[in-house]
Amino acid sequence: MLKKILVANRGEIACRVLRTCKRLGIATVAVYSDADASAPHVAMADEAVRIGPPPVRDSYLVIHAIVEAARATGADGIHPGYGLLSENQAFAEAVVEAGVTFIGPPPAVLHAFGDKILARDHARGAGVFPPPGTGGPVDPADVEAAQRAAESIGFPLLVKAAGGGGGIGMQIVTDPGKLSRALTACSDRGRAAFGDPRVYMERYIERPRHIEVQVLCDGRGGAVALGERECSAQRRHQKIVEETPSPAAFFQGAAGEARRKELHESALRVVTAAGYVGAGTVEFVAAESGELFFLEVNARLQVEHCVTEMCTGLDLVEHQIRIASGEPLAPEVLGHTYRGHAIEARLYAEDPAKKFAPQPGRVTALRWPDAGDDLRIETGVAEGIEVTPFYDPLLAKIVAHGPTRDEAIARLDRALAETTIELTGPAGPAATNLAFLRQILQDGDFRGGQYDTRFAEALAAGKKPG
Repeated sequence: MLKKILVANRGEIACRVLRTCKRLGIATVAVYSDADASAPHVAMADEAVRIGPPPVRDSYLVIHAIVEAARATGADGIHPGYGLLSENQAFAEAVVEAGVTFIGPPPAVLHAFGDKILARDHARGAGVFPPPGTGGPVDPADVEAAQRAAESIGFPLLVKAAGGGGGIGMQIVTDPGKLSRALTACSDRGRAAFGDPRVYMERYIERPRHIEVQVLCDGRGGAVALGERECSAQRRHQKIVEETPSPAAFFQGAAGEARRKELHESALRVVTAAGYVGAGTVEFVAAESGELFFLEVNARLQVEHCVTEMCTGLDLVEHQIRIASGEPLAPEVLGHTYRGHAIEARLYAEDPAKKFAPQPGRVTALRWPDAGDDLRIETGVAEGIEVTPFYDPLLAKIVAHGPTRDEAIARLDRALAETTIELTGPAGPAATNLAFLRQILQDGDFRGGQYDTRFAEALAAGKKPG
């Protein structure tokens, strides 16, 4: 077992990883920027190292500063959390070269799945198919070739960045006359966000659902799919409510269970063929018919991993650490059982009435509901903490479990009703999405499991059909 782990992240995920390390008796090191000097994750760790000024490019994305912090404190493992450097091949390589264990997939796997075009090719090789699209990158400057490729795919289509995910740069194109502009815009965003201007095109799935499968692989032949998560409640192509199992109609009944099993097996084929090690998520997009297409692999822990933990009783961070320490998957992981239903709401400092614009400010009042076996509060903020514009405005994840989906939703709604959080910004009170989360949970279509990736934004804009 690793003896000392540096957590190369901040906020709620840093606190989450630190909590498991402490339970396992592993010494911990936090890193922080000047903006996070008084953050909860810094106080939780046994040691803390300053790595730079507030902007992430000068602190949490500075590879040599984080590796040097591990060397200086004697950490023998680095957990990257999610986001930031968690899927960065160069970071994983630097960690390994420093003689420190990277708690994540090998650099070669990060390379294979970090490039979305390569990932699509890899999935095809494993017999798991993405939506029809271009086999390689599209040159935005070659308008005629791009138009020919688009016509073969059909409109509407998606233009996507090859170098990253999270919906960054993604463009939906319904009008052939707007294709060239969409290609250029996506390429520019890809270059700015990922240092990679390459783009590709694929068919746009109408009324899509976003469904993902949690996997664990020990690198010794042990691999398991820990169920699927429904992640279709999104804004700006990013999730705000997630649940497991998926309530989609095409997963109901005997035929639905067969489709669910096929989905899990497909996810395992994709990762095991690549020599995957650690925790990861294989993402799919589903058409209304239930036809499932490969999207990508997130080669790290996901924000929404907690709902899987609530239904399996497993600590995924613990098993990440055990795998990185060279242990095989334990029998309780390989033979896990699923219990009930779990649902998570992401509480953000953002204003749904203003297209979910971030709302920086100081936390001036804070009260959480009582947590327990069936309710978790995952947070990296405390009263008096400044929510700055430098980082993602996630305040907390509130996760509820129940024997049925209806009971889990009701429990989460009660928890949100019992939550108080007030932010004071430079110009007065700042907004959160707390009330909007309750609006989602109380919506009839959501309660009926009849929602897709367009649902949340339409609800916020008052444009939901019916």
